[in-house]
Amino acid sequence: MSKQELELIGQDAGCCPVLSAAPLGEDQAAELAKVFKALGDPVRLRLMSMIASRGEGGEVCVCELTPAFDLSQPTISHHLKLLRQAGLIDCERRGTWVYYWVLPGVLDRLAAFLTAPQPAGAGA
Repeated sequence: MSKQELELIGQDAGCCPVLSAAPLGEDQAAELAKVFKALGDPVRLRLMSMIASRGEGGEVCVCELTPAFDLSQPTISHHLKLLRQAGLIDCERRGTWVYYWVLPGVLDRLAAFLTAPQPAGAGA
C-alpha cells in the first residue's frame, strides 16, 4: 500500500461522508473496507482500543501492549503493522521500544461515517 493511500484513509477529512448522506463511491468503499477489515480481527480491535484509550495525543509503548495478549511479540507486531497500513495508527521507535498512537481525527471520521441522522419521530 502506498503512502498516498494511507493519507486517503487516515488524513483526508473528506473521505468519510455520513453513511446516509450519499451512496459510497467505489474508491471510497474500497478504502473504508481496508479500515474495517483491519478492525475486524478481535486482537487488532483490542489493540486499537488500548491505544485509543490513551486519548488524543496519547501514546502507548509496545512493551505495555504485548503482555495483555497470549500471543508472541512478532504476532503482536504483525497486527500493529496491519493497523498502521490501514491508516489508523502510527508509531515511532525510541531506543529499543516502539510507541504507538491513533492518527488525529481517525476515530472521529469513522464515527461520523457510521452516524446516521435519526428520521423525525424515530424512537417515539
